[in-house]
Amino acid sequence: MTAAADLAVKELPSPNWDLRPDGVPIDTLILHYTGMPTAQAALDRLRDSAARVSSHYLVDEDGAVWRLVAEQHRAWHAGVSCWRGHTWLNDRSLGIEIVNPGHEWGYRPFPALQMAAVCDLCLDILGRHPIPARNVVGHSDVAPDRKQDPGELFDWPGLAANGVGLWPALSSDAGLMDDLPAALRAIGYGDGDLATTLRAFQRHWLPDTVNGTADSATRARLRAVAAAMA
Repeated sequence: MTAAADLAVKELPSPNWDLRPDGVPIDTLILHYTGMPTAQAALDRLRDSAARVSSHYLVDEDGAVWRLVAEQHRAWHAGVSCWRGHTWLNDRSLGIEIVNPGHEWGYRPFPALQMAAVCDLCLDILGRHPIPARNVVGHSDVAPDRKQDPGELFDWPGLAANGVGLWPALSSDAGLMDDLPAALRAIGYGDGDLATTLRAFQRHWLPDTVNGTADSATRARLRAVAAAMA
């Protein structure tokens, strides 16, 4: 995947934001899918004051990028969430909504133009904020019991190849991870239901096997990702 050459951001302000707490750094980037039938439906909801939801950016399937909330402000995208010991991640994160109907409305692959724009936007954000690669995550990573997005069709390897997030290679001598809860905590997940958390892990790092079971492929991938997060 190659990032778009130019990133043209259109302004479409949402009223759904407030001030971040003093002294809390922006150190997390959370990627979502919109999970609505159309891009317009998503934009309408993210700008509806009664809905009380928003994100900093939205990326359409044709690669168009909309800024809804200024980065210095807190958008309302993550909800009840946890990653690497931090909770209520709206305080410290930026959120990108990526247009896709989602699992409820006909989940489908993300077009190349869209992924290129997502990559370019992420790189732009990472150039302004010291967000470590281990903190570029999906909504399902930070809220495994509630969310599935951006889902198993999202091109995490392509983003990592362009410098956004992590995609560690498996080592032939890496072995298998035996202490599953410890591995998941080392990666960043909270102490939720094991099968639910494993499914979230698989959606991101083992997308061909989203079943919540700890087979040998899952255990090997857990060890590789946990080592990369150290």
